Amino acid sequence: MITKFSLKEMKLLYIVVALQAEAQAFVDRYKLEKSSLGMYKIFSSEKLKIIVSGMGVINARNATQALINAYDITDEDSYLNVGICGAESSTAIGSLLAFSSVEYEGIEYKFQKKGEKLTCVDEPLSEPSYRAVDMESYGFYDAVVHNPAIQNFHILKVVSDHFKPQSVTKDGAKKLLFNQIDAINCMLNIERY
Repeated sequence: MITKFSLKEMKLLYIVVALQAEAQAFVDRYKLEKSSLGMYKIFSSEKLKIIVSGMGVINARNATQALINAYDITDEDSYLNVGICGAESSTAIGSLLAFSSVEYEGIEYKFQKKGEKLTCVDEPLSEPSYRAVDMESYGFYDAVVHNPAIQNFHILKVVSDHFKPQSVTKDGAKKLLFNQIDAINCMLNIERY
């Protein structure tokens, strides 16, 4: 399901991804420059900063917090957690999903009016126990929601598998994200970076 967000004119877009392959889709598209922020890889342009967190809730929380701490945030800035996710077989591989809530450890955290629920898990799942799952969304959410300066944040995922995480390759993850960059820009009401 694609939902269009109503955002103010963004000054900067901060993106948190788990995998280098996910970041590489944006790097290739926008010819971003590589640098570092402490132990993290950063890819950036004048209006876009992408951090590679590594997999898991704690890694996503720490990387998101590193971005928050390193840059001055304005009301016009936006934070985005984007990457791949597993989903039920009724959702096509390559589908872009917008989420309005994250469930973690049995508690649901709602942050948008429109969208779906994403379940954040600590280990890859091979059984279809939930509609859609990832391993980083709650860490991202937990970091941004505790910073009152962040007015705009979103979680978007591209379906990579139907609870067969072992089938996902680096090239496959990169291609899935690359194919959805225009749709992501459209959802965020932005031109391009």
